[in-house]
Amino acid sequence: MVQAYILIQTEVGKAAAVAEAIVDLKGVTSAEDVTGPYDVIVRAEAQSVDELGQMVVAQVQAVSGITRTLTCPVVHLS
Repeated sequence: MVQAYILIQTEVGKAAAVAEAIVDLKGVTSAEDVTGPYDVIVRAEAQSVDELGQMVVAQVQAVSGITRTLTCPVVHLS
């Protein structure tokens, strides 16, 4: 199982709508509006890195109002 945080920048005023749309996507475990350089932070999981990448490109980036995403896979260093 691969887990990742997806940091999302949105159009002005679109963060709540983007988070609401993304939270229902398969593989998304949470989506929160935040302040700072990113507008929404998503926690997601998939069976492989390839599946995660496909989810981000085909589903997440297709949500209206998103201008940029940054995917940060979780690593276990111990």
